[in-house]
Amino acid sequence: MSEVKIEYEVKNMPFRRLGPSGLRVPLFSLGGWLTFGGTVNGDPVKEIVKTAIENGINMFDEAEEYSKGNSERELGRVLKELGVRRADYVLTTKIFWGTRPGPNNGGLSRKHIIEGLKESLARLQTDYVDVVFAHRADHNVPMEEVVRAFSWVIDQGLAYYWATSEWTSREIEEAFLIAEKYGLHKPVAEQCQHHLFHRERAEGEYAPLYKKHHYGTTVFSALASGILTGKYNDGVPAGSRVDTNKGGYGDHVLKHLQSAEGQEQIRKVKELTQLAESELGCSVTHLALAWVARNPNTSTVILGATKPEQIIDNLKAIDVIPKLTPEILEKIENIVENKPKGPPTYGRPLLDRFGRL
Repeated sequence: MSEVKIEYEVKNMPFRRLGPSGLRVPLFSLGGWLTFGGTVNGDPVKEIVKTAIENGINMFDEAEEYSKGNSERELGRVLKELGVRRADYVLTTKIFWGTRPGPNNGGLSRKHIIEGLKESLARLQTDYVDVVFAHRADHNVPMEEVVRAFSWVIDQGLAYYWATSEWTSREIEEAFLIAEKYGLHKPVAEQCQHHLFHRERAEGEYAPLYKKHHYGTTVFSALASGILTGKYNDGVPAGSRVDTNKGGYGDHVLKHLQSAEGQEQIRKVKELTQLAESELGCSVTHLALAWVARNPNTSTVILGATKPEQIIDNLKAIDVIPKLTPEILEKIENIVENKPKGPPTYGRPLLDRFGRL
């Protein structure tokens, strides 16, 4: 057993259940996408993770493909060096893309789910992950094989739960049907993009899943790739993720920023900034994070950071959540003008949450 050097303290971090499971996760967690093992390495990673733990974050999100496995290696290394008790933190990873070419080194075949997860565990220097995600749906593999493979890794103690990422509601429902038919483990959450400019799937398409299965979400890109921080209002600043990830992700975001849709979003960010500063006394970043976090179907919001101070600043959103009154929320809706429409009722009254008129 590794020496325990850090005793985790909850601080003022709210906790929620991960979907219908009994696993409690912090409202804000930390992810390694685009940072750990890529643009951030060595001691800076250690300082970021240490700062997260010291401020109540005890959930860390990874994937086999992040920096071709180096993100998992960096996180596994610093958690060992920091001496965090394994029972005190929640560790997740995602399987699909693989880390190298090969006919069976990606996707959701039983072979890759099992072998890919074992390789992730080795990089993370742990015996198990709390949650393993299917990073995408695999249309080349029977759903029964997928569900059976994830159930097997759970039964073997390699993971405690499994979940989905970027799946359609139909694909998730199929996984539930297979699990129920054969008595297998059901997925507990979906990792999806959800922010003020991207709402249709998380608030519309998945709505029946929340009601029927109590499905949860682990939200990524809650700040719309940084657009909702306001830092791209006047161009791309040096050192930003768009600047440091040129040739791929950065170019994709830059193209969007230069589009008509991107320019319209920047205009709305400026209005949201004025609302946040004048009526809430906070930044537009805090407003955007609080808005996603207040959604009852959000289990956790995954933060990304290149500096420790970003963690501390982002967590100020916790204090903004109770300030989002119905009046403030209405003003936000009037600015973004993109609230998903519910299913048509044709003039008939809606049922309440107990299925009654």
